[in-house]
Amino acid sequence: MSGDDRDNSTPPKHGLAGRPPEERPHPEGRRTSQGIRIDPEAEAEPRVRQAVVSALVENEPGVLSRVSGLFSRRQFNIESLTVGPTTVEGNARITLVVEETEPGIEQVKKQLAKLKPVMSVGELDDDAVRAELVLMKVHGDEPDKVHAITQMYDGQTLDAGPRTITVQITGNQSKIDDAIDAFRQFGIIEIARTGQTALARGATPTTPGEEPAPEGTIADEPQKPRTPAQHSDD
Repeated sequence: MSGDDRDNSTPPKHGLAGRPPEERPHPEGRRTSQGIRIDPEAEAEPRVRQAVVSALVENEPGVLSRVSGLFSRRQFNIESLTVGPTTVEGNARITLVVEETEPGIEQVKKQLAKLKPVMSVGELDDDAVRAELVLMKVHGDEPDKVHAITQMYDGQTLDAGPRTITVQITGNQSKIDDAIDAFRQFGIIEIARTGQTALARGATPTTPGEEPAPEGTIADEPQKPRTPAQHSDD
């Protein structure tokens, strides 16, 4: 029997019969230089999340410029940055809100910890106590409605005139976002927003190893009288 008369379905003498190469499945993805195939799902864009990072620093001249310079060089996505004194004289707390991937957040903490004035760095848990402040100047055509919205968000009227009203709202990020949306109906002329500041909940230190000032060494700041709402002439 000639070769042309053979049955093509006859299994080969060695191994098992299989589909021709053009009919075989071809896995997706690419290979590394070592020939290892990369899973396309594992190679997908990493998830970005928001993190609040607290850094305890020595309150010396130039510390804020060093921190901001670090973020500029590394191109970290910083949503907000606040700074203020702690109970320990000569120390300050920097609170950062970052929008980064998990490796990016880890890099933020590592690079911060390398700066000379930084003593301690830590990421706050989701249940941390957070707050921010916003000032909004709106048109004063409907003062009663502006006052009602301000009261609804437990805010304060800081300045009121025939043409503009300036209010202050404090709270967490969600409350501030909602308040801004509510005041848009009046026409927001100007806005200033501090960004989040935060402390760990309960007895947990906000930054690792942080200790309060020894009892009796915290300087008491004089109480400032509460300033009533001022009325401008505009």
